[in-house]
Amino acid sequence: MKILWELFWTFAKMGAITFGGGMAMLPILQREVVENKGWATEEELTDYYAIGQCTPGIIAVNTATFIGQKCGGAAGGILATLGVVFPSLVIISILAGLITNFSHLAWVKNAFAGIQVCVCVLIFNAVLKLLKKSVVDKRTVVIFLAVLAGSLLLNLSPVWFVLAAALAGILLKNWEVRGA
Repeated sequence: MKILWELFWTFAKMGAITFGGGMAMLPILQREVVENKGWATEEELTDYYAIGQCTPGIIAVNTATFIGQKCGGAAGGILATLGVVFPSLVIISILAGLITNFSHLAWVKNAFAGIQVCVCVLIFNAVLKLLKKSVVDKRTVVIFLAVLAGSLLLNLSPVWFVLAAALAGILLKNWEVRGA
């Protein structure tokens, strides 16, 4: 029972302090889940991000569900998911009424512009951390560059990039092993 409450409370705190959507939550997820709680390793979290990106829903919510299920079974998955979305539901419900009344004010527009820039930096920092942990050899550099080029040049769903990267990882590793 203690782990279920801890899952809910931890993800509720993350949900309450993260602005900018699921991607902005990634650095906070990494710090809480890997460094503070030890509920997942860096590698597991990266896998959860990848799976969460190519499944329906918001990546942070999907990741919370995966971690909750790992630590507390089905009930843990449900409570972690509820925890991460509950603060947003409350805050959005309150703000929805206020925003429509004050969105025309310059200071509100400027505040949101500043928040957007901050979120970009948070996402960039999360990407750099993931990059350092994921791109570790020639094989992963090739996959990274191919996916980067493909995502910049093609208008495809992220699911196709994840599937292609998985296939490339398998093929390149097998090629590497045969060459050794």
